[in-house]
Amino acid sequence: MNLTISGHHLEVTPALRSYVTTKLDRIMRHFDKVVDVKVLLTIENQKEKERRQRAECNIRVKGSDMFAQSAHADLYAAVDELVDKLDRQVVRHKGRLQNHHHEAPKRLM
Repeated sequence: MNLTISGHHLEVTPALRSYVTTKLDRIMRHFDKVVDVKVLLTIENQKEKERRQRAECNIRVKGSDMFAQSAHADLYAAVDELVDKLDRQVVRHKGRLQNHHHEAPKRLM
């Protein structure tokens, strides 16, 4: 898995980097065919402080690409919400892959 964590108007500290990687391990636990992960952490210069810090993520898995974004007053809370969204998408994708590979019903003669 290739992991890229970058910041826009923000320096990505080692503590923030380790927090994001430990949270993304939850996605790897559910689906191990993740090829590439790109995380963008942004602090926007808005007047409203509630939705100022944003986290975005692009995940390339075998079969499709997924995108999620989250905004919150706290960057760590934004990362938590982002990982929750991505986890739901990955579990749904995995379920779709497993449901389409069932055996055909046997004929009764």
